[in-house]
Amino acid sequence: MKQRSAHIVLICLFFANSICAQKVYDFNATCIQAYTEVNKLKIAPATALIAKAKQQNPQNLVPVLLDAYTDFYILFLLENPADYAQRFKNFERTIDVLKEGPKNNPLYNYCLSNVYIHRAMVSLKFGHFWDAGWDIRRSFMLAEENNKKFPAFTGDDLLYGALHGIVGTVPKGYQWLTNLLGMRGSQKQGMALVANFANGSDVWAKLFSSESHFIYPYLLFHLQNEKDAALAFIKDKKLDLVNNHLHAWTAANLALNHKASIETKNIIENRNKSTDYLSLPFWDFELGCAKLYALDLDAATPLLTKYTEQFKGNFYIKDALQKLSWANFLKGDMRAASAARKQIFLRGGTDTDADKQALKEAKTGVWPNPLLLKARLLTDGGYTKEALAILQGKQVLFTSAGDKLEYVYRIGRIYEDMGKDTEAITYYKQTIQLGANQTAYFAARAALQAGQILEKRGQKQEAIAFYEQCLSMEEHSYKNSLDQRAKAGIARCK
Repeated sequence: MKQRSAHIVLICLFFANSICAQKVYDFNATCIQAYTEVNKLKIAPATALIAKAKQQNPQNLVPVLLDAYTDFYILFLLENPADYAQRFKNFERTIDVLKEGPKNNPLYNYCLSNVYIHRAMVSLKFGHFWDAGWDIRRSFMLAEENNKKFPAFTGDDLLYGALHGIVGTVPKGYQWLTNLLGMRGSQKQGMALVANFANGSDVWAKLFSSESHFIYPYLLFHLQNEKDAALAFIKDKKLDLVNNHLHAWTAANLALNHKASIETKNIIENRNKSTDYLSLPFWDFELGCAKLYALDLDAATPLLTKYTEQFKGNFYIKDALQKLSWANFLKGDMRAASAARKQIFLRGGTDTDADKQALKEAKTGVWPNPLLLKARLLTDGGYTKEALAILQGKQVLFTSAGDKLEYVYRIGRIYEDMGKDTEAITYYKQTIQLGANQTAYFAARAALQAGQILEKRGQKQEAIAFYEQCLSMEEHSYKNSLDQRAKAGIARCK
């Protein structure tokens, strides 16, 4: 009897240990606070809270997921090779632990899909495109499986919708990868999912709102070409642009790309400067651009210099060096301008179209026409009247084929910004005609802009014709990004 009793006790202890050791997904108060902090880019406080959550319940997988968030933001935003060597391997360990979770819970696929996409985005930043492609596929398939198995679970609608939208508009240069990996997406379906989630009120939409309020405006801006709507969303949601650096980053970047450089400047200068936040060289780059676009050259040069000296990654280094060379060129400091241009050949990568364009221009050895350059910078900053004043009535001053092409393109962009769409389209048509056989990006961009104007007017067939013209143009530096936007435009019109 004693032996039998001992066996019963052992069996009971075994089951008790099994029950105690069962992995769970508990977004408790500590985890929610940690999630909130990490998505403000307050990495140190978030890390302390994650450690506390692990102590509270070692079987809880949510802190394991949140660990991956800290690795992602540090690696993706800083691009430091030393961090990469130390942290990238953490993703695999995180995935192994998450695979111990209960598969009958929708959070099983959600957590894994989340980590895979984070690892993919880091891999893209460090040039490992093949590895990134497979991780994107893994993330996509897990989200798709969740969508079928747990249709009532909305938690991964944000990720699944974003992937659908992006895969549905992959530019020509990367279609081989999506075809090979067997991924198909729908921009319309994807954006509907993301929009519903970002504006939703269920438990998951509220819990993950910090991410949806970061991702949705970007997709609105770049995929849907609804730039005003993207910035309006940020304002309507009353996002904290002082204490949430992720949202401040979103707002500052989108404002700069929407020619609202004064707003970018205000966001960056008014953000919380506490050392609790991840220190981002990005702020110097964006603020330097905002100053440059106002032709405040003395303020722009130290900021752009600081970015090129402190940022350890490759993305937008050539672009920043080009802008630094321009600032010094316009100041008349040709020694500093030439030194910055030489660095373009030595530093940074060419994965972004802006970096490709910077290298392409540097290779020509030719400096831009100062009037056209000033007009370009002022236009990019939203100083439309000042840009027009520089160029108006001065067409005779531009004699080379390249300068003539850029002149008509710049006038077209200025008129579009002023709301004079008919005049803008006239100049865009001239740009396409003049630039059809040139490798500059002006003709392709003019076709895209004309398509966007006509799309807004409801003239969808005419818009598609211009989008297709954009797609047909080869050998320009912004091929991938312009193609993606043209494809998105065609998808919207159809």
